[in-house]
Amino acid sequence: MPSPPEPQAGRVVAVTGACTYLGRELLHRLEEDARYGRVLALDVRPPPEVGGKVEFIQVDLTQPTIDSELATLLATAKIDTFVHGAFLSHPTHAVEWAHELEDVGTMHVLNACSGVPPRRFVMISTTLVYGAHPKNPNFLTEDHELRGHRSDHISGRFVNDKVRAERQVERFAREHPDVEVCVLRFAPILGPTISNMFTRFLSRPVAPVMMGHDPLMQFVHEQDAAWALKHAVDSHARGAFNIVGKGVLPYTTVLALLGRVPLPMPQLVARQLTKLLWATQLVGSPPSFLDFLVYLCVADGGKARRQLGFSPRLSIKRTILDFGGVAPEDGATDVARAQA
Repeated sequence: MPSPPEPQAGRVVAVTGACTYLGRELLHRLEEDARYGRVLALDVRPPPEVGGKVEFIQVDLTQPTIDSELATLLATAKIDTFVHGAFLSHPTHAVEWAHELEDVGTMHVLNACSGVPPRRFVMISTTLVYGAHPKNPNFLTEDHELRGHRSDHISGRFVNDKVRAERQVERFAREHPDVEVCVLRFAPILGPTISNMFTRFLSRPVAPVMMGHDPLMQFVHEQDAAWALKHAVDSHARGAFNIVGKGVLPYTTVLALLGRVPLPMPQLVARQLTKLLWATQLVGSPPSFLDFLVYLCVADGGKARRQLGFSPRLSIKRTILDFGGVAPEDGATDVARAQA
């Protein structure tokens, strides 16, 4: 595995979404890395990691004038690397606000970077942008079409806003070839501390199973994900990269490892019930999520291994058990944390 190039001493890094799991982990790693001189945490509220090299700057990407404020910050702080991670980890019923944050917010960020280009731009995305579809191949490469959800209905906006954000970044990369643009598409992240749509879903004692379907599932451990992001900031790699864990397992096997009770349901019944529960805000998973319990959405991590130098350290079984609170008998999780 190739080692990332040594970053220039004193680099200034700005991070949007500083209060997310990956944002906080990146701040922590940059704070400990003597090769970085200044870290700007951009969010609506300060993260716990503020102090030392980490400076909090209040930024609300839903505000219409924020692109000019960001451009001023890019120029005055001489930002070398801009990490854009202000994306939701679980769906919300406030879909218009979510659209302003993710789709329009990305436009504001890129407008600012167009005026005062950083040397490097890294964006956090998800493998969910490929969408769960009956014609998906066994492993989706970075060249595969970003289908998102088939409908742009409210329940599909969680994924489709991220698809639109990626397309904006792709256009930005074409128009600014001097900027090193890197997009990390993370498989669903699991771990003992992270909270997202999948961790909430898999925390329930009972889980629906679509009758006649048992798709392969793919995750990445939270510590592997945090290490991959820091590695991408250090590197000069360009383009999109799938950041996935080691191995895949059938959905029902995932449920068995976690001790969850499978509830077989016909698709039509499950969709109608989920639609009702989502509308009444009794569950946090929209009806569009059921597609991932029916169709395959598994990404290939070969490009990240070859060009980015990222290889996951933890297997899917270890990742699931760590999320479920099972003590690691082999010590794998502790080793990963020590190396991250």
